[in-house]
Amino acid sequence: MKSQQKLFKGVRKLILFFLLLGVSSLLVADADSVLRGEIYYGYASWYGGKFNGRKTSSGERYNKHKLTAAHNLFPFNTLVRVTNTRNNKSVVVRINDRGPFSKDRIIDLSEKAAHKLDGKTQGIIHVRLQVLKDDFQGKKIADKRLT
Repeated sequence: MKSQQKLFKGVRKLILFFLLLGVSSLLVADADSVLRGEIYYGYASWYGGKFNGRKTSSGERYNKHKLTAAHNLFPFNTLVRVTNTRNNKSVVVRINDRGPFSKDRIIDLSEKAAHKLDGKTQGIIHVRLQVLKDDFQGKKIADKRLT
């Protein structure tokens, strides 16, 4: 009888372990992939000039002539379609930096991205963000495709 109770207790612990393991893997499982398709609205600014050639938060050098952007939460190498809501022009950027550091903005665009959205002269534009691919690994391919 005691051996059956021990066995039952052991089986219960094992089942509980696997249940917890399964639930935790769902919670932790590539939280980034949850972003794909998400849409956000807010204000974008751009940066260039004095930052050109400096290291970004991802470790790569900032290039104002590339279609890149800074975001506080999106993982590095996430591809995001940014659309200017006033003229409906859009561009796909790759997240390679952190920012913006202003509460009223949701993304900082490279100079080239801002130019393609006709937002360079305005400085700050209202945009729609759509996460296209949040687990992108091919940075070199993206750099070629997004220039």
